[in-house]
Amino acid sequence: MIDFELSPEIAAMRDQLHMLAEHAMRPIAREYDEREHEKPWDFINMMWQLSKSSGIGPGAAKDGKDKAPERDRNLRTVVAVEELSWGDAGLYLSIPGPGLGGAAVMAVGTPDQKQRFLSRFKDDKPVWSAMAITEPGAGSDSAAIQTTAVRDGDHWVLNGTKIFCTSGLMAGDATKSNGFVVVWATIDRSAGRAGIKSFIVDAGTPGMTVAKCEDKLGIRASDTATLIFEDCRVPLDNILGSPEVPKTSEGFKGVMATFDATRPIVAASAIGVGRAALDFVRDELKKQGVEIRYGVGPRKLTAIERDFMDMETQLQAARLLTWRAAWMMDQGQKNNLEASMAKAKAGLVVTQVTQKAVEMLGPLGYSRELLLEKWMRDAKINDIFEGTQQINMMIIARRILGYSSKELS
Repeated sequence: MIDFELSPEIAAMRDQLHMLAEHAMRPIAREYDEREHEKPWDFINMMWQLSKSSGIGPGAAKDGKDKAPERDRNLRTVVAVEELSWGDAGLYLSIPGPGLGGAAVMAVGTPDQKQRFLSRFKDDKPVWSAMAITEPGAGSDSAAIQTTAVRDGDHWVLNGTKIFCTSGLMAGDATKSNGFVVVWATIDRSAGRAGIKSFIVDAGTPGMTVAKCEDKLGIRASDTATLIFEDCRVPLDNILGSPEVPKTSEGFKGVMATFDATRPIVAASAIGVGRAALDFVRDELKKQGVEIRYGVGPRKLTAIERDFMDMETQLQAARLLTWRAAWMMDQGQKNNLEASMAKAKAGLVVTQVTQKAVEMLGPLGYSRELLLEKWMRDAKINDIFEGTQQINMMIIARRILGYSSKELS
């Protein structure tokens, strides 16, 4: 029998995080949306201590030596991320923890690398990690990366510029944390995709500079940075995966495996934002005497009821896709198709749901007096980062039809 129920342990964690989101995140959401480049340190320190003491939330990383059960780690993560993003997506992204860089290490790192880098997330002071992929001339096409990594004795030397790095400031600046950045670079441009590798760069490594932080439409409590690498030297064993360049692009799939872990997390965040908007609309309609009548024939429903039920249905479909992708990873199964399906569905749904929510409440939804307009702004990034809607749909088509990237691009 297929069981869609969460375990009692995960359900209890979800309930705890929901209370935290409601009472610790919602009250400061507007404040740190307005104060984009200021950090909510009281919240950050609280979340850091919580992740260490209770083991709940996405900051509760394993270091490769813990003996605690790992069978549901990814499912726990997506459930936690949905609740925290229901509280506020920008604040969730500001929380210290493994983040995208840690996910890359967990996905393709060696046991030694997991121990060396993930054990930092048990430090007394908050620690962040980030992933640096996008470049001024390489956005959705990761294979077009121009940042280079050249071997020089027992080091790799990195040169290039990375933009739109989530948590790049906190992960890359040694005065902020003992963090690290996972940087995508090519060790052989002539090899195309096969030459792309990822490298772990410690915060404060000479040659890595945080150039600026972006002013953004949404998720403003989270920093999004530009990183410049100028003769940045990292140890030879800081490469994730093999340094060998295969004759085909198969090696690139190891680098891309990071997305199989992170896309469900982004999908979960999108669902949390969409659910926040949906819950708010339900409450506002109820205040105005409008009840959503379940079990009534479609022809008897009002337009508002039909729209609301469709929004609910789409969010639930996205959630089930996301849980499936996370569950498959916990089972050790390949989930590249399912991860892209979850990300594509959730990214599309959250933009539609939040825009419809604003529309349904009219001027009230458009007003900055409420958080609804903010959720609409926060929603859009989920349809862009970790692979745009179009890129994920193309990946899905390739997997289903059995086409290569050369055959369907």
